[in-house]
Amino acid sequence: MKQTLLLKNGHVVDPGSGFEGTADVLVADGRIARVGQALTCDADRVMDLRGLTVFPGLVDLHVHLRDPGQTHKEELATGAAAAARGGVTTLLAMPNTAPPADCVEAVRDVEERAAALAKVHIYQASAITRGMQGSELAPVDELMDYGVKAFSEDGKSVMNASLMRAAMKRIAARDGLICDHCEDILMVEGGVMNADEQAERLGLPGITNSVEDVIAARDAILAGETGVRLHLCHCSTEGSVQIVKAAKEAGVRISAEVCPHHFILTSEDIPGDDANYKMNPPLRTARDVAALRKGLADGTISCISTDHAPHSAAEKSGGFRNSPFGIVGLETSAALTYTELVRSGVLTLMQMAEKMSLNPARVLGVPGGTLEEGAPADIAVFDFANEYRIDPDTFLSRGRNTPFAGRTVYGKTRMTICGGRIVWEDEA
Repeated sequence: MKQTLLLKNGHVVDPGSGFEGTADVLVADGRIARVGQALTCDADRVMDLRGLTVFPGLVDLHVHLRDPGQTHKEELATGAAAAARGGVTTLLAMPNTAPPADCVEAVRDVEERAAALAKVHIYQASAITRGMQGSELAPVDELMDYGVKAFSEDGKSVMNASLMRAAMKRIAARDGLICDHCEDILMVEGGVMNADEQAERLGLPGITNSVEDVIAARDAILAGETGVRLHLCHCSTEGSVQIVKAAKEAGVRISAEVCPHHFILTSEDIPGDDANYKMNPPLRTARDVAALRKGLADGTISCISTDHAPHSAAEKSGGFRNSPFGIVGLETSAALTYTELVRSGVLTLMQMAEKMSLNPARVLGVPGGTLEEGAPADIAVFDFANEYRIDPDTFLSRGRNTPFAGRTVYGKTRMTICGGRIVWEDEA
């Protein structure tokens, strides 16, 4: 039920207007009615947010909800609950479900079931090729007629360059978006972690940076030729940052994201054969982490996403060689970003809000990312003074697979409002 809410005395950070300071926020009819000083209103609920920080709701461009077909890992309800707890009010679900979301019927099924939850905004991406098999294009025009916001083969690349170019041409003609998983599968050669001295010490086959960089470069070139809007998912290498920077300077319509695990951890942090540290792309070197952080700071990389990829405990029990890639992130991304980037001075609070709210909303072309009057009332309220240890046993996601268990962070989500409804509230 939509209520009239008056949020008093919060530290408001709005990248849409550029405002940062103490203010009140009035929510009415599912929208931001007013932001100002000493507001009064006969609201259904008045909350004093003194000492708390008010962001636009976070927008996560990279989430695996596993629904349909893999609901033992996650389902719409648990994924939406985890998102709300993390301050995420809008997310893009990847299409590598079972079967893949490669047609209007499949996309409609997810979005209609998600809308019935009334928890957070869930957009379903479509696969680029039928069945994600890389041999025939999905019905791109029908999907865009329906309103699909993005296309992706996430989990793999479209290896046929001619087919990828054809997809880009079709999608560019309608100003669509491609979210690109950059991985030359022919170069992986059985690798399970970064190819470096740590892999040698652990006796595990490695994945080189070139596996990512080759496809990033190829698709940046194709995007320049076709004019498509290209978004590089989960960048992990120094080379990817350089490719994005050069492509932007050349006028290519390109954007990029990085995930907290890639801008925090290196392969040296892997304690042993623990598959909670196994993700794709893998954890890289300190040099790569430094490049990713610099890319975030200077604007080369415009978005922070999670690549939330839940798996069951049994699936993750087989060590690096026998467990699937992927970790969860919806409930920890804000705290990790604040702790590792804002507290260390890499980003300001405003830049954090830009990269987690405004910029991803703009990339996807959806409402949100701002607290300007008239905008959707999608709001995340954080307590960045709150210090705690990450405990996977408290997650609302079905996935517990995180390398950050026990890590000390700052920043609990105290409240999440989506479309004017309170969808998460921490009473602690």
